[in-house]
Formats: sequence, C-alpha cells, structure tokens
Amino acid sequence: MSGVLNFLRSGMVRLNLLGACLSMLPLRLLLAYEFWESGLEKYKGENWFAEIKGQFPFPFSAVPADVSWGLATWFELIGAVALVIGLGTRFFSTSLAILTWVAIEAVHAGHGYTIGEGGWKLPLIYIVMFIPLILSGPGKLSLDCWLNRRLVWRK
Repeated sequence: MSGVLNFLRSGMVRLNLLGACLSMLPLRLLLAYEFWESGLEKYKGENWFAEIKGQFPFPFSAVPADVSWGLATWFELIGAVALVIGLGTRFFSTSLAILTWVAIEAVHAGHGYTIGEGGWKLPLIYIVMFIPLILSGPGKLSLDCWLNRRLVWRK
C-alpha cells in the first residue's frame, strides 16, 4: 500500500511542477491570439471609434478618437506579443482587461446587448481569463520568470 501512495505522491509532485511551468501558458496563448487578431483588424481597418466615442466611459471619453484608436491598436498588438513570450504579463494583462472593459461599455453594452444575447459574454470571459495572469503572473515558462530569477535573486 505504501508503494501505491508513494507513486501517487510522486505523480502529484510531477504534476505540480508541470503546472507551475505550463498552467498559465494556454491562457497567455489564447488571449494573445484573440488580441492579435483584434489589433490586426484595427491596424488594417478604418477608425470607427469616432462614431462611438460618446459611449466610452470617463476618462476614456475625454481622449480623442484617433488617440484611442492608436492606443487600442498598439496595446492589442504589442500586448499579444508580450503575452506569448511572457514579458510584462501583469502590466499587459491589466491593460488589456481595462481595454476589454471599455469595449464592453462602449461597444457591447452600448448597443443594448446583454450577456444572454452574447453581446458581451466573450469579452467578459477574456477579463476573467486575465485575472489569474494578473494575480499569479505568467508562470515559470516566461521571460518575466527568467528575468526575475536573473535580476532579482542575483543580489
């Protein structure tokens, strides 16, 4: 019986180690893909923020539409790359979650959609997916972790 327990314990230790390395990677990759696609769409498209600027929550409504468009485009593109490599993960996760919240307020809820109609269900899921990245970081398989080990723990 102790052989079985030892086998189970060692299996759990291995799973914990694997989880520490890989658990955040699927979240980072999925979110990166979605925001990369959205950023590319904005980069290649016309600025339609001017049409909905009045629906942006304060203080975002005070920013000119061209500036908002540029910030949203580049935060989505650069943030997607940063999520893939795990660099500045907490910063970009927070920034993209705020960007998503603004999108819910200005685009999805602004058109009268409810979560049941699917209007802001997916953006809400993205925000929930950002929470573990914001609170726990990107995981061990990331540049953030590597830099932290190299720079912080070297002192």
